[in-house]
Amino acid sequence: MPWAAPWNGFGQTAMPTPKVAIVAALEREVWPLVKGWPVSHREHEGRWFKFFESGPMVLVCGGMGSEAARRAAEAIISLYQPSLLISAGFAGGLDGSLQVGHTLTPRHVIDAGDGSRTDSGAGHGVLVSFESVADVEQKAKLAKAYGAHAVDMEAATVARAAEAHGIKFLACKVISDANDSRMPPIGRFIGDDGRFHALKFVVYVAFRPRLWASVGQLARDSVLAAGKLCEALSAVTTEAHAQAVSSDPRAAANLKT
Repeated sequence: MPWAAPWNGFGQTAMPTPKVAIVAALEREVWPLVKGWPVSHREHEGRWFKFFESGPMVLVCGGMGSEAARRAAEAIISLYQPSLLISAGFAGGLDGSLQVGHTLTPRHVIDAGDGSRTDSGAGHGVLVSFESVADVEQKAKLAKAYGAHAVDMEAATVARAAEAHGIKFLACKVISDANDSRMPPIGRFIGDDGRFHALKFVVYVAFRPRLWASVGQLARDSVLAAGKLCEALSAVTTEAHAQAVSSDPRAAANLKT
């Protein structure tokens, strides 16, 4: 089965290249990939979104959490009519063998909120989406309850949006914190819009020396994770687009013009 069906969103006479759409949470997760891409600001349902566009690929950073992911997924689907939707970003490790920088394309994505499961038909392993940033104790509970290898906050919602619109779905994640990593209290600095309030977090940490070491380690791990994620995303999107084009001679001919 091909990764994606031909996209004819501009009408019967135009044959643009198939779109691979990526939904991430924060720009720092995908900056090594998109730093040179043109940017487009577009509105959807009263909200403005910043899209990074490069050839057949388009990426939006919608913010952290389920609701932010839902809004971003619906916007990118409505505005770009992609043939493949990818949930990309950082994830916490639940399997002790997965260390920071390990990338995975899980075949199964589970919503911890209702237990629903998405089978992407590709990749290996299980990713569970949880409502908040999981600490060490919560990670252990999720690993036991779902047999999952990693945890994030957005993939299940993006998968649900793809399914609702009949679009192929994939998840591409990187471990940014291992199963035994003690995280600083990041969750309290995530706003209702899914944005991470970095300045407030920095001020909070500045007056708490006991957090300095963990925050410093988190920063280093984030840089490593972002680089590895973007390498994986580049490979996944290249393969997906190649398969989509090869399945449709009209799209291939359009690339040569």
